[in-house]
Amino acid sequence: MNDLAAFAARIAGRNLRPLWDVLDDLVPPFPQPATRAALWRYDDVRPALMESGALISALEAVRRVLILENPGLPGSSRVSGALYAGLQLILPGEVAPSHRHAQSALRFVVEGRGAYTSVDGERTTMAPGDFIITPSWTWHDHGNEGNEPVVWLDGLDIPIVALHDAQFAERYPAPVQPLVRTEGDCEARWGSNMAVLDHRHGTRTSPVFSYPYARSRAALAAVGAAGGIDAAHGVRMRYVNPVTGGWAMPTLGTWLQWLPAGFRGRPARSTDATVFCCVEGQGRVRVDGNALAWGPRDVFVVPSWQPRTLESDEESVLFCYSDRPVQEVLGLLREESEEGG
Repeated sequence: MNDLAAFAARIAGRNLRPLWDVLDDLVPPFPQPATRAALWRYDDVRPALMESGALISALEAVRRVLILENPGLPGSSRVSGALYAGLQLILPGEVAPSHRHAQSALRFVVEGRGAYTSVDGERTTMAPGDFIITPSWTWHDHGNEGNEPVVWLDGLDIPIVALHDAQFAERYPAPVQPLVRTEGDCEARWGSNMAVLDHRHGTRTSPVFSYPYARSRAALAAVGAAGGIDAAHGVRMRYVNPVTGGWAMPTLGTWLQWLPAGFRGRPARSTDATVFCCVEGQGRVRVDGNALAWGPRDVFVVPSWQPRTLESDEESVLFCYSDRPVQEVLGLLREESEEGG
């Protein structure tokens, strides 16, 4: 054993470690994520989801979810280093009981009608393609008053909150919270380019917690028809907080991405690992020389700083989320395309 190795061994018992032994690992020249590019085909996941519905109720499970765990992060319950993803099932007549937690959550409906989400005393009906927010520390429960299973993609900032040891959660004393506002109240107050005079919204999360797909899809179509299609990304439109004009959520950036038929994107990369869920169409994503073919309801993730190329065989829409708002606030976000964007 040489002198440096012997020195390191002697100080280890004092909870000390030489930086020079690990400097390149701690401060690498470029991101080296453990996250791998991965795809979950909905047709493969759905049978397991339905089987879980026969094994445990939504009330027993609290949230009956199958986690989309990244193959590069086994045992972590993460889809990437900073993100959580899962597919949640609620069957007709069920209620997923009310609770609240420090983590912020998004819901993106992938199958079925007739379910609802209630957030702090207001209910919103869920339909495929709808984007719904559960802000941090708000009471929320889900129910299905329809006649078919409803499935949605859950996205949470669980790893971000865990990094700061700021996790808190609380169960509501009853399965369902009382409703104190009529459905559509938040939309009326904030969703029409108007706001109640002298009313102040006290959080950084959008007060509009439900963004219907029909409206968002119409905006995408109009922008796409007008041109201005990015050579790498097609058309990207983000969900907006009407109070600030910024992201709808403070920790999770959410947007829709439209690709025209026959789109062959130029390679691009960014430091925010991104989760994609196909809403319409079909195509491929090429990551680090590997091609993953996606279609409706499939979910895939692209790691940080790995070049990706998007291709569509027909007109396609992707729902996307990442930790981009956090990286922007910290001055960490870096993004570039083949054009040097």
